Amino acid sequence: MKFFAIGSIVKPLTPEQRQEIMPKEVPDTLSLYLEGTIEQFWFRQDTPGVVFLMSADSVEQAKAVVSTLPLTAAGFMTFDLFPVGPLAPLRLLLPAK
Repeated sequence: MKFFAIGSIVKPLTPEQRQEIMPKEVPDTLSLYLEGTIEQFWFRQDTPGVVFLMSADSVEQAKAVVSTLPLTAAGFMTFDLFPVGPLAPLRLLLPAK
């Protein structure tokens, strides 16, 4: 299944906290990308945070994955998860078989 994981910073980091956490956050996120769990990622333009397109077997698995990221584990970020799939109503535009 595919999921959009919308991450929001809920507690600003101090410069010291940023120096401590980000050297762990970035490699952990890149590892998830390289293993295919995170397929694409973006920075949010409306508020501090990220958007991941993820592949997982269930919403529970996707939640478990993002909860291991250092910003989330330390309580600085939360994620909302949305399952997504093909735009099924487009089938109505295809000729009947």
